[in-house]
Amino acid sequence: MYAGGMPQAPLPPPPFSIRPARPGDEQALFELILALAEYEKLSQAVTGSAQKLAQDLFGPKPAAEALIVEADELAVAFALFFHNYSTFLTQPGLYLEDIFVRPEYRARGIGKALLREVAKVAGDRGCGRLEWSVLDWNQSAIGFYQSLGASVLPDWRICRVTGDGLAALAQPR
Repeated sequence: MYAGGMPQAPLPPPPFSIRPARPGDEQALFELILALAEYEKLSQAVTGSAQKLAQDLFGPKPAAEALIVEADELAVAFALFFHNYSTFLTQPGLYLEDIFVRPEYRARGIGKALLREVAKVAGDRGCGRLEWSVLDWNQSAIGFYQSLGASVLPDWRICRVTGDGLAALAQPR
């Protein structure tokens, strides 16, 4: 109520909702992953499937977790993350592998709300940090992340070994 004693009209519900992914979401999540790959000009790098994603998210030993944003009765955004560990902090952390909002749903506060929800998960679990990578050409994303207080670390580079290189590295010499 406000000072005049008249009841205030209830606030309208937000135009979107965020929830943890659950079994049955794998196809919608994989479609968002494909849209992300297309946006990043990396469609050729996608070799997985919705079925494999379901195993990794909802199987007996989950490798990652995801949040889904729904709007207009559609999955329009997601964040996929997993735990890591900081030896310097001696605390667990969360690594945000991907966050994506379909272009037609941007500028509605979805990305900020989704990133805040991941940060809340990290805080609730006692994590010392939340980290992610951003492509150097994606200036709009860099600016967005910095506006939320993120630092883009200039001295760090990602190292990656995959496929045949990973198999070769694992072999004794």
